[in-house]
Amino acid sequence: MLATEEHPSSADEPQSRPDSRPSLLETHAHNERMRHIPSTASIVQKLDADLRRRIERLWLPYNDLPASDPRHPAMEVEFRALCRSLDRIGDCARNHHHHRGHNHPPNDLGHRLTWTLNQTIAALNAAEAETFGRRFPFQTFERSNAEPLWAAVLASIQHVQKLQELVREIEPEIDERMYEGLVVLQEPLRREPMA
Repeated sequence: MLATEEHPSSADEPQSRPDSRPSLLETHAHNERMRHIPSTASIVQKLDADLRRRIERLWLPYNDLPASDPRHPAMEVEFRALCRSLDRIGDCARNHHHHRGHNHPPNDLGHRLTWTLNQTIAALNAAEAETFGRRFPFQTFERSNAEPLWAAVLASIQHVQKLQELVREIEPEIDERMYEGLVVLQEPLRREPMA
């Protein structure tokens, strides 16, 4: 078009009609849940009930072990790695609900384990349960925060299993202690034979 040509008036232009097609862009709240990511409630239950009990039972033999024992450093490394995994869960949960508040953990390893676990559970409870575990919209080109969070939970479980193997060298009965209380019979077994 030349500068000397007349521009068509808006009256001459065909009326644009509203597009009746649905948008092709995804929204986070309407995307499906990822099947490989559990809900926040089940992750909190796993951490607060199962892992907390197991960590406390693994901590007692380590706490009684003198620092001069040659098995002490390997167990300390594993407990510190467990703390980092729990921190990672909390960081991912805080990123999910865009909260950056974070206090400094205590220096003592035993207190740090309890503190980190409590902070992680609080962060998970504050996460939005409705959008947690949903796939991010494809147009954002971002990965969901729930995937690294679940990976950190699995890493924490792996560290607890490694600690159990290390504690087994100190206390051979640790396996029995780890599983006691899991099955509670409503009616105790009878002493006389059933058949």
